[in-house]
Amino acid sequence: MIYLIGGPPKCGKTTLAKKISKLKNIPWVSTDTLQCVVKSYLNKKDFLKKFPASCQRGKDNDEKYSKYSTDEIIKAYQQQAKTSYKAIEMFAICEIIDGNDFIIEGYHIEPELVAMLNLKHPDKLKSIFLTRADERKFIGDIKKSTTPNDWIISRTSDETTYKKIAEMVCEYGNFFEREIDKYDFNVLNMDNDFDNRIEEAIKFLMSN
Repeated sequence: MIYLIGGPPKCGKTTLAKKISKLKNIPWVSTDTLQCVVKSYLNKKDFLKKFPASCQRGKDNDEKYSKYSTDEIIKAYQQQAKTSYKAIEMFAICEIIDGNDFIIEGYHIEPELVAMLNLKHPDKLKSIFLTRADERKFIGDIKKSTTPNDWIISRTSDETTYKKIAEMVCEYGNFFEREIDKYDFNVLNMDNDFDNRIEEAIKFLMSN
């Protein structure tokens, strides 16, 4: 079985993947890794178009979120997701053919991609999406984060930037919610009772 975990950044995807991996002794990969492989094979003239988020990076989050709007940042993530679709599909196919269980997690896992994979490989995939909707709760949780080298905490100095990042994550979550409704996939809001929500996600993915 291939387990697909999607949703915006900082919603618990990696935490969920690691817990299932440890619980069931199943390997996992982040789509960020697969994206890096795709980048290495791109023609330079196509890079800016295919990976715009990579070009939006400033010296820190304060610079990036001052220069680019929430909409621009989300659209860049969405473009990078679509650019990575084929790599994710090929990775999943290889594991399916070999009869392996594998977990793939990342924002590149969009409902459109999962729907396409389900049509091509019925009964070989299980998916879930994690989102956030409460900006204030998101900010509070991030500031309590114990994740080593957390990309928000380590690269943010201006308090106002936390609000901009929270706005982006929650608005991006709205996109996932709308797309999920089209395909009737499973989604969990991670604003409250995070640990219990993770356990709920594990039970769903591991159920028959």
